[in-house]
Amino acid sequence: MNLIIISGLSGSGKSVALRALEDIDFYCIDNLPLSLLDAFASDVQSQSDSGSQRNVAVGIDARSRPEQLDRFTDIINGLKARGINCKVLFLQADDATLLKRFSETRRKHPLSGTATPLADAIDDETRLLSPIAANADMFIDTSRTNVHQLRDLVMEFQGKSGSNRVSLLLRSFGFKHGVPADSDFVFDARCLPNPHWQPALRNLTGMDREVAEYLEGEPLARQFYDSLETFLTTWIPHFEADNRSYLSVAIGCTGGQHRSVYLVEKLARQLDSLPVDIMKRHRELE
Repeated sequence: MNLIIISGLSGSGKSVALRALEDIDFYCIDNLPLSLLDAFASDVQSQSDSGSQRNVAVGIDARSRPEQLDRFTDIINGLKARGINCKVLFLQADDATLLKRFSETRRKHPLSGTATPLADAIDDETRLLSPIAANADMFIDTSRTNVHQLRDLVMEFQGKSGSNRVSLLLRSFGFKHGVPADSDFVFDARCLPNPHWQPALRNLTGMDREVAEYLEGEPLARQFYDSLETFLTTWIPHFEADNRSYLSVAIGCTGGQHRSVYLVEKLARQLDSLPVDIMKRHRELE
C-alpha cells in the first residue's frame, strides 16, 4: 500500500494536491481525523489484492485533536512498521499570501472565529501542525506557485515517492522576488559577473548557449560552480544514508534569469550520473 499524507496550512493548496492525485486514480479522502488514520490504513490494506499496490492519499489538517497531532510521529512509524509505504507532503505559504487568499475567496479559516482573528488563526495552525511538518518528506511553498505548477510538483512527488533514492530539487530564483521558504540549502550567486549588463545577453536566459559561454569564460563563475558541485557530490550520499528522501537546493541571483538558471542547468547535467532523482525548476522563468 502506498499512502501519501497531504497536510499543511489552510489556503496553501491541499485540495489542489488531492485532486491532482485523484486524477491519477489515487483513492483520496480529505480532512480525515488523525485518530482514524491507523484504522483506515488497516482497512485499505486488508482489502488490497495479494501482490497489488493500492495508492491512497489522505488530507489531514489542524482540525484533528491537538493530542492526536502530537502523536503523529508514533502513528507514522507504526504505519511504516506494518509495511506501508508512507510519505508526507507538507504545503505552506507566507502569511501575506494566505491572508490575501482568504480575503479574495471570502472563505473562513477553520481555526478563526469571533475571538480569533485570521492572523492569529494562521499562527495557531502553524504551531498545531508542527509535528506533521517535522515528519514531512517534502515541503512545497505555494506563495508564488499557480495551480498548474503545484499539480506538476505533486505529480513529481508522487512519481518519486516509491523510489529509495534521494530526490534532488534544483531551483533557480531571483532574490528580488524573495527566497523560496521550502529550501534546505540556499546559495547566493549575485557575486558573479552579471550577463544582464551585456546588451547582447540581457534578453536571454541561462538556458541559452551565449549566456553559458559568457559565464564559462569567467573564472569566478567556474570556481563558484566547482564549489557547488563538490558540496553536493560530497554530502548527497550522507543524506541518503540518513534515509532522507528529498533535498531542495535553491540558487539565486538578482532577477533569477541568467546566473542562477545557468548554474541549475549545469548541475542537473553534471549530477545526472549520481544515484539521485533530479528535478529542476526555474521559478522566475515559469
